[in-house]
Amino acid sequence: MSVTDEEIHRLLSECLPGRDPDTRSTVLGAGSDDLGIGRRYLEALVEGGWMVPTWPVAHGGRDADDDLAVRIGTALGGYEGADLYPYGVGLSLVGPVLLERGTSEQQARWLRAIADGSEIWCQMFSEPDAGSDLANVGMRADRDGDGWILGGSKVWTSRGAYSRWGMCLARTDPGAAKHRGLTMFAVDMDAEGVEVRTLDQMNGDRHFSEVFVSGVRVPDTDRIGDLGSGWAIALQTLALERASLGSRSFGGGDAPEAGLPPWLQDWRAAGHMSDPVRRQEAMRTYVLHRVNQLTAARAASVASVGSGPAGSGAKLRSVAVFKARAYLGKDLTGAAGMLVESPGHLEFLTAPSMSIRGGTDEVQRNILGERVLGLPPEPRLDKDVPWRDLLRGG
Repeated sequence: MSVTDEEIHRLLSECLPGRDPDTRSTVLGAGSDDLGIGRRYLEALVEGGWMVPTWPVAHGGRDADDDLAVRIGTALGGYEGADLYPYGVGLSLVGPVLLERGTSEQQARWLRAIADGSEIWCQMFSEPDAGSDLANVGMRADRDGDGWILGGSKVWTSRGAYSRWGMCLARTDPGAAKHRGLTMFAVDMDAEGVEVRTLDQMNGDRHFSEVFVSGVRVPDTDRIGDLGSGWAIALQTLALERASLGSRSFGGGDAPEAGLPPWLQDWRAAGHMSDPVRRQEAMRTYVLHRVNQLTAARAASVASVGSGPAGSGAKLRSVAVFKARAYLGKDLTGAAGMLVESPGHLEFLTAPSMSIRGGTDEVQRNILGERVLGLPPEPRLDKDVPWRDLLRGG
C-alpha cells in the first residue's frame, strides 16, 4: 500500500519529537559511550519498521521498496535522532548479509534484536599478522562434531567491548588458497574463551578492541553462509560498509534543503568569513561538502551504485570532506586551536582515523582503479598458493 509523505510524517511524529536544528550530533560515537540513547531511539522506531524499512515486517521492517525507504530516510531527518554508531555493524552490515545469506532460523533469531537495539554486533575481520591483506587472516576454525573450535586473535574490532555477537572471518581450510579457505561465523562474545581488551585512541575513545579467541566452540548453526564462502561474504560486508560511510557527512549537515551546514554557520558567526583567504578556504570545503551530498543523493536513487565498487569513491569523498572541515576548523581558531577546549577539537583528533576505518584510502583507490576504471590489477603472486605455504611475519 502506498504511503504519502504526509502520512509518514504523521506516523513518525507519534513516536519521535521534532529535531532541534541547534543540536549538534556526535561523530561515529566520538566522545560518547552512551548506548541508551541509541537503544531507546531504535525501540521507538521498531514497531513501525522505520529504521530498516526494507526488512520484512517480522524482523523489524515494513517490507518497503527502495523509493519508500528513501522517503522515510529523508523524513527521519526532521526528527530527533541518535548517534547509532554502536549499532551500525548490525543495522548496516550484518542485517543485510543475514537477509541474503542467513537461514530462516538465523534471521528469526538475530534480525529483530538488531532492529530494536537489544543486541549489538561487532565485525571481527582484521588481524595483527595480516596487515591490510584481509585474505591472509589466520584465525583457525577446526571442525569438531556438529560445531567448530575457533582460535586466534583479531584487532581494531569496533564495538567489541559491548557487543553481544561478533561476525567473525576464520580459516576453515589452510590447504586452500588464501581467498578460498575462509568461512564466516557468528561468535558469542560472552562465550568462555573470548577475551576483549579495549584500545585507547588519541581522541579519548575506547571503541576499538583486541579480541583473543581461545578454544571457543561455535555450533555449525552459527555458521553464516556456505562453508568456504567467507571471502565473498567479507567483500559484500566491506562494500556495505563503504556505502554506509560514503553516504554521510558525519554530523556536518546532511540535508541539502537545510541551507548552510551548521559548521559553516558557526564559522561565519565567529567572524572567520571576513578574511578573504579564510573565506576562500571555507568555500572550498563547502564545495566538497555539496559535491559529496549530491553524489550520495544520486547513489541513493540507484541502489546498486551505493553497494558496488563505486562506494569506494563515495567513501573517499566523505572522508575528504570530514578531514578538510576538521583541519580547517582548527586552523581558523588560530593559536587558541592548540587548546583541547577549542571548538572542533574532538573532530580534529578523530579525523586521521577516517582514512583507515572501513578500508584505507589506498585500498579504495585500488578498487576504483581496477573495478571501475578497468586498470590492470597489481601483481598477486600468491593468489593460488595454499595459505599454509605463504610466508608470514613472525
